[in-house]
Amino acid sequence: MTLQDALHRLLLDNLTTATILLDAELRLQYMNPAAEMLLAVSGQRSHGQFISELFTESPEALNALKQAVEQAHPFTKREAQLTSLAGQSMTVDYAVTPIINRGTTLLLLEVLPRDRLLRITKEEAQLTNQETTRLLVRGLAHEIKNPLGGLRGAAQLLERELPDESLKDYTNVIIEEADRLRNLVDRMLGSNKLPSLSMTNVHEVLERVCNLIEAESQGSITLVRDYDPSIPDVLIDREQMIQAVLNIMRNAMQAMTSLAEHRMGRITLRSRTVRQFTIGYVRHRLVAKLDIIDNGPGIPAELLDTIFYPMVSGRPDGTGLGLSIAQQIITQHQGMIECESQPGQTAFTIYLPLEQGATSHESK
Repeated sequence: MTLQDALHRLLLDNLTTATILLDAELRLQYMNPAAEMLLAVSGQRSHGQFISELFTESPEALNALKQAVEQAHPFTKREAQLTSLAGQSMTVDYAVTPIINRGTTLLLLEVLPRDRLLRITKEEAQLTNQETTRLLVRGLAHEIKNPLGGLRGAAQLLERELPDESLKDYTNVIIEEADRLRNLVDRMLGSNKLPSLSMTNVHEVLERVCNLIEAESQGSITLVRDYDPSIPDVLIDREQMIQAVLNIMRNAMQAMTSLAEHRMGRITLRSRTVRQFTIGYVRHRLVAKLDIIDNGPGIPAELLDTIFYPMVSGRPDGTGLGLSIAQQIITQHQGMIECESQPGQTAFTIYLPLEQGATSHESK
């Protein structure tokens, strides 16, 4: 290897962009450390392997690579879905550049992961919608509570002037309904109390909720625990976090009441840690990831983007406040909640920082 070749190799090895070199038969000739990290494979051990042995994509993409070799025509593909050998799915952009070397065509692939950027964009939209909704609810609550107070006061004054005790049943209806609406508005607004933070084991929170769900379901729901015992304590308000997780699990339990009798409802609770994870504009060195997964019928596609809005519910008797309150609590803890759903599997994922302060701000 010449000095110039060694310099070129050094430059490729230090690129942060995942770079892969394939021969004309689409077999691996080289991948830099960034590509090894992205695909979770060793470039040295994988040398000579066919591209589909490194990751899988659509047959159309494989044909496009073959055409790039035959026609020496570069192309770029946006938001492609790749699956690594470990089964991890990822969204990437990649550029393919044919290189002619001594009559042989090589393919240079530059792969840019998009998952983090797409997630940050989605999260920003979620936070913006959450703040807009909160302002709307506050304004609406103000407009509702003022006339409710007047109605309740007028009903109380009228009750004192009624000549017949039996007529008080009607004023009692007015007073009780005014109180019910006021309580509903208060629940929509959520608690104004600041979290009382203390170092807490997240598994204590999950176990407390499991005990409540087991009592409510009376054995009709199977609870599966998949905990990582190495997760350190988290700085949270224990009671508020119990309420957030309980709201999510109670929704799952109620959704599974429609399952056929021969199919047992199941909720899986999984805890893991994730390194270098971005929440909002802040990158955290370490976060706790809590998954709550049920095998219910799933959330209707038309509701999936709005399930955290107040008064949005997939059940006729639902208030639509449980998930909204859960999101508000988790946001107060500088965390984030996500949801993915399809028939037979709905997963709510909670991310909570495991350090008190931010480590860095994500550049835009």
